[in-house]
Amino acid sequence: MLRIAQLDHLVLTVNDLAATCQFYSDLGMEVITFGSGRTALQFGQQKINLHLVGAEIAPHAHCPQAGSADLCFLVETPLVDAIAHLQARGIPILLGPVLRTGAAGPVESIYLRDPDGNLVELASRLVPEDFSSDLSG
Repeated sequence: MLRIAQLDHLVLTVNDLAATCQFYSDLGMEVITFGSGRTALQFGQQKINLHLVGAEIAPHAHCPQAGSADLCFLVETPLVDAIAHLQARGIPILLGPVLRTGAAGPVESIYLRDPDGNLVELASRLVPEDFSSDLSG
């Protein structure tokens, strides 16, 4: 039986590398260069490789396009501090904080959009005693 251990990286197709790098570095990710000048966003033991629209690295998704992703990142920073951090950088919050269900249990989340319109969820893990309402998401 095949067993998946964890996500190593994913790819985002973007319209503007500089704007994308600035946005995600404002979220605490490190912009790195690897291979023959390729760009990625590093955080923890994962990374997001960036492909520029029209210059995707083969092989690639069947229909790569900017703005089609829906991503959730767990944050270690208390959500109230994350909100203040985003507000100080002029990054609008679309929704939240709201209760959701993450991969390992309940989370409290806020939602925003990156420069390409991808939906970005920032989530803080909760212990079951921290909430009493139904969770969705």
